[in-house]
Amino acid sequence: MASSYRSEPEDVPTWAVGGLAFAGTVMIMIGVFQVVAGISAIAGDDVYVVARNYAFDLDLTAWGWIHLLIGLGVGLAGFFLFAGKQWARILALALAVLSAVESFFLIPYNASWAIVVIALDLWVIWSLTRPAIARAY
Repeated sequence: MASSYRSEPEDVPTWAVGGLAFAGTVMIMIGVFQVVAGISAIAGDDVYVVARNYAFDLDLTAWGWIHLLIGLGVGLAGFFLFAGKQWARILALALAVLSAVESFFLIPYNASWAIVVIALDLWVIWSLTRPAIARAY
């Protein structure tokens, strides 16, 4: 008689569990970084130097609010990754992609910082898309 109940848990590599912890930690850090960048853009437009003739000319205050909200979402998704929920992994992937795209718009205002955040987002995306990570849930 075949049973759908598994008596032994599936082996999950330790690096996969470490990858989840890494992704959650970096997501929290990215969230904090983006919240601080958003607050600084909202508090004073003189924090960032506006580049001339940039194709995506955004109001810095509006950009700051967008940055702040995405940062809060990314940070919360990082905390939810530690809870081990499958939906948190999907949410974290979506927010990491959104964060990377949104940081692209920051390049003319603060290129080095935007590239660092994009690189961290890509690292999180890579970490969350490993096949063994899916088995960790």
